[in-house]
Amino acid sequence: MVKEQLEVLRALDVAKTQLYHFTAIVIAGMGFFTDAYDLFCISLVTKLLGRIYYTVPGAEKPGTLPPNVAAAVNGVALVGTLAGQLFFGWLGDRMGRKRVYGLTLLIMVTCSVASGLSLGNQPKAVMATLCFFRFWLGFGIGGDYPLSATIMSEYANKKTRGAFIAAVFAMQGTGILAGGIMAIIVSSIFDKQFPAPAYQVDALASLPPESDYIWRIIVIFGAIPAALTYYWRMKMPETARYTALVEKNAERAAADMSKVLNKEIKAETEMVERMTTDESNSFGLFSMQFLKRHGLPLLGTTSTWFLLDIAFYSQNLFQKDIFTAIGWIPPAKTMSASQEVFKIARAQTLIALCSTVPGYWFTVAFIDIMGRWAIQMMGFFFMTVFMFAIAFPYNYWSKKENRIGFVIMYALTFFFANFGPNSTTFIVPAEIFPARLRSTCHGISAAAGKAGAIIGAFGFLYAAQNQDPKKTDHGYPAGIGVKNSLIVLGVINFIGMLFTFLVPEPNGKSLEELSGENDGDVEGEEYPQQGNNRSVPV
Repeated sequence: MVKEQLEVLRALDVAKTQLYHFTAIVIAGMGFFTDAYDLFCISLVTKLLGRIYYTVPGAEKPGTLPPNVAAAVNGVALVGTLAGQLFFGWLGDRMGRKRVYGLTLLIMVTCSVASGLSLGNQPKAVMATLCFFRFWLGFGIGGDYPLSATIMSEYANKKTRGAFIAAVFAMQGTGILAGGIMAIIVSSIFDKQFPAPAYQVDALASLPPESDYIWRIIVIFGAIPAALTYYWRMKMPETARYTALVEKNAERAAADMSKVLNKEIKAETEMVERMTTDESNSFGLFSMQFLKRHGLPLLGTTSTWFLLDIAFYSQNLFQKDIFTAIGWIPPAKTMSASQEVFKIARAQTLIALCSTVPGYWFTVAFIDIMGRWAIQMMGFFFMTVFMFAIAFPYNYWSKKENRIGFVIMYALTFFFANFGPNSTTFIVPAEIFPARLRSTCHGISAAAGKAGAIIGAFGFLYAAQNQDPKKTDHGYPAGIGVKNSLIVLGVINFIGMLFTFLVPEPNGKSLEELSGENDGDVEGEEYPQQGNNRSVPV
């Protein structure tokens, strides 16, 4: 049967790269800048929070956050993100992408500022309010995942769609880098204005009262770039695919895209009616038709994102602990509070600059050449290789003369995470599902990822503790040690390789071709073949 595509969607698929593409990237990307900044900047200041609120007078070492508090501060935003991904993913398919898009940004900006203004000066009050606002911050961030990916995929042309979605996601790397740079600037200014000795020299003087402002300023700053894009989010028209295929409004879809593309596009009301009332294009998420057509791909996107985020978030949130374990960051007692923030931020910024950010942009450059599947498989493979290469000879890498080699190997795992599954797991779910379920399915996939992130954040916190109970951080039980924890992460990366075989290759195909929504598509077909691209039967 001949398959026809709506003219408005065909025009988007073949449109040359132009200003509106870059405008959409910036508008969506600034949300992801804030997402990453807010999620990861907390790892830069947790040591400082421990010093400020949990230092015991006369103790040999500065205070650290108790295990339950550290887990809550690091993990509560991830829990909120998971909830937001499911809720706003569903809402984006019910109310429209644009209507929900501004709301998620307002939640992020408001809660980012509120997190930095956490009430009181007593540990319980500050930590309780910080966790409360970081949960809702995560809730807003969660909404940005399915909405940004879906909007960008529905606006993009099919030739460079992967690069456009990847460019939005690459702003995550910029946010991580900006968090480190901001922490370096703020801690340097405070160290100069309020010089303090190391903790072992004078414990009380090592923590000037003004240190409480350091973490608050760092946390609040992430709201600024996102707030600047709110107006432009509200000015974006609804995507033509949602308007035509979900709202069934052919006239408005054609009118909106005529303005965006600067060309006349006719409304095809009859074809829209025929396509959207066809039984094969109207099944729901919990139906046998969905299970038959999209069940395996959904399993592929959820499982790979889940496995990837266990490794990715445990590495990102606890870099400082790994660097301390190998001696790259000096013992806390040899530094003042602001100096410790500076050295943690410097180490994480170096990793971000040399591996994390380049990895994202390598994906942007090569994803429409290599394809999503190849990049994901390659990324998981090299993450496995480098993780094992770090873990098995861990005692060798922990020696002072070999620390630079350790950092290089560790950086390479981040490079191939981002030039690999961390990017592709975000991109593919925005391409392979029907328009009426696209945001929901992306939200489900992303939520599976955040479930993995929560396991990574909470699990690694305990697992990486020294096997000798006398050498653990205060309040923690003995763990399996950093070496064994890294071996576990390597195994998880390998399992991710295996589940990648369930993920279809969307490269070079229209969204309707992938989801079977073109007029004339029939129930039970396979994902259409194109060249040598992989395809999974659905």
